[in-house]
This record gives sequence, structure tokens and C-alpha cells, in this order.
Amino acid sequence: MLKLAPSILAADFKILGQQVADVAKAGAQYIHLDVMDGAFVPSISFGMPVISSLRSCTDRVFDVHMMVEEPGRYVNDIKAAGADLICVHAEACVHLDRTVNQIREAGLKVGIALNPATPLSVLDCILPEVDMVLIMSVNPGFGGQKFIPYTLSKIKALRTMCRERGLDTDIQVDGGVTCTNLRELIEAGANVFVAGSAVFKGDAVANTKEFLKIFEEYER
Repeated sequence: MLKLAPSILAADFKILGQQVADVAKAGAQYIHLDVMDGAFVPSISFGMPVISSLRSCTDRVFDVHMMVEEPGRYVNDIKAAGADLICVHAEACVHLDRTVNQIREAGLKVGIALNPATPLSVLDCILPEVDMVLIMSVNPGFGGQKFIPYTLSKIKALRTMCRERGLDTDIQVDGGVTCTNLRELIEAGANVFVAGSAVFKGDAVANTKEFLKIFEEYER
């Protein structure tokens, strides 16, 4: 199933709750929440209080992307704030298996994110244990970056790896995703799409519906 995950990092924080509710009502299946610590990535974004305050705005899946060092420290707090899925960076975890198990034991879905230059080989042992892999198509930490072309081949290779192992793993892509390159990403094998500026710049409801209209072409 194709899923849209609007990234609130690009939303207008003056009316954040309303914008989250609007894109959810327009049909977005996930809400993507980027937690940044100023260490793993240069930027600092928001944490548990913001996630918790937004939880009452929608019942959509809260997809929390942890761009923080050793994210296992925060699993229980992020769960309590309202997360449904926690995605951690392989590069940020000294003991990735332990962190994956922490998230699973908390009763949440598990994702692993890979930076653009991180090889798929880091997933060799852990891939069957996760629900989703996030391929970063920009370097994490800032919104509005351009899509890195070689990550398209990485998405294709990951989908092939999943099929060869009989896994129906979600493949999420984050960074520079627009309606212009969406079809190419779908055909490469991605099925969960994080979009920030492409959703929230301008009319967020209309932009959400434009993404979903393209999804319909592949789901008929």
C-alpha cells in the first residue's frame, strides 16, 4: 500500500495542530515527526511535548524519525507521547539490535533509517526484524534539500533484497520527494513517502490530494 507521510518540519508552527488535522482529513496516512538533537544532526527540532500535544489532533499513524544519538534512551518517552512507529538511524546506534528490540518490546513498529552514503549491507542481519527501512535521499538535518539521484538505485536494490528474502518490508523515502519524482520512486520500489515542503508549501490540503491522486494510478 502506498502511504503519504507529511513532515511537520515544513509546516507553519503557528497553526501546527490545524495543519496536521487538515492533511490527515485530506487522506495522508502517516504524520512524520522529525526529532533532532543537535548532535547526530546539526539542527534541533522538537521533542516529546510537541508530539504529545499533537496526538489529539488526529488518529493517523505517528511516524517518529529519531535523528538523535543513541535513540534507545528515549523509546519509552516517545511511546508515551503517542508514537506508533519509531525509526532510528543505524549510524546513531552502537547496538542496533538492542535498540530494535527495545522498540519492539514497547509494542511499537520499528524502522531503520540509512543516510544516503550508508550501504545496504548494514541491514544484512537485522532486516527480518524491522517493519520499515527509511532511505534518506538527502543528508538529514535540514528541510528543503534536493533529491540525491543515486539513492534511487539504492531503493531498487533494497526492494530486490526484500523480495529475495520473502519480506514485505515497507520502504520509506525522505528528502526532496515531490509529485514530479513520485512515480519514479514508486516504480523503484518505495511505498511510504515523506514530503515536507511539497505538502505544506502553499495549500496543504490540495497538495496532499495531488499525491494521493498519483497513488490511485498504481492502486487501481
